[in-house]
Amino acid sequence: MSLNSVNTNVGAMIALQSLNTTNDELSVVQSRINTGKKVASARDNGAIWAIAQSQRADVSALNAVKTSLQRGQSAVDVAMSAGETVSDLLIQMKEKALAASDTSLDATARSALNEDFKSLRDQIAKVVTNADFNGTNLIKTGAVNYVALGNADATSKLTVRAEVLALGGANVTVGATASFNTATQAGTLVATVETSINNVSASLARLGTGSKGLETHLNFIAKLQDTLEAGVGNLVDADLAKESARLQALQTKQQLGIQALAIANSSASSLLGLFR
Repeated sequence: MSLNSVNTNVGAMIALQSLNTTNDELSVVQSRINTGKKVASARDNGAIWAIAQSQRADVSALNAVKTSLQRGQSAVDVAMSAGETVSDLLIQMKEKALAASDTSLDATARSALNEDFKSLRDQIAKVVTNADFNGTNLIKTGAVNYVALGNADATSKLTVRAEVLALGGANVTVGATASFNTATQAGTLVATVETSINNVSASLARLGTGSKGLETHLNFIAKLQDTLEAGVGNLVDADLAKESARLQALQTKQQLGIQALAIANSSASSLLGLFR
């Protein structure tokens, strides 16, 4: 093919191809700067985008795990607060029963102590019934264990065992109708209340351990979520400093390409000088 032709300008073709390539690269860099991502869609890098999407799904799912753990913490905290109140009421009940076991008391004084005892007993029932958070009560009769989510695919669970503190139960052995009329009956109740106090203390210790476990796992999930988000960033985020430098280089290259194309296009006109 002739090097000097008005029909085919090879130089212009090459210059145009180079300019188009530069423009394409410039478009990519501008997109990265605008979005802050080097992989903004599957078209940019299908494999990396798929991995990032999977990690984003895990990060999003961990929000549900955190909510489940936080709800469990609140339910356990309510149960512990109520349990501490029950323990305090039992201590007062022991004091009343012990005072009534004194054989030197007359019937009127013992009756007054019994009324106080029954009032404290009934308060325990009210506290246990109202120790509810979002439909969860870990200390009422028939309470079930709280099971919290442990990971993003729900294959791991954390369980906090229910501790029934209702009257007449395995922990609070004082009956719902417990009372005394004689010093002997009061003395018997002293031992019963003492056993209940010890049982409630053990239950509160177990609830405290469960609450600590939920808190520890919640902190781990928060750190895991941050790590996953950082990993996604490493995969898809653009290095803006690097892209900025590349942008300037490509803009310069674009200007040179435009000039090269202009020179190539003007070469044909120089052939006119051969016919003068």
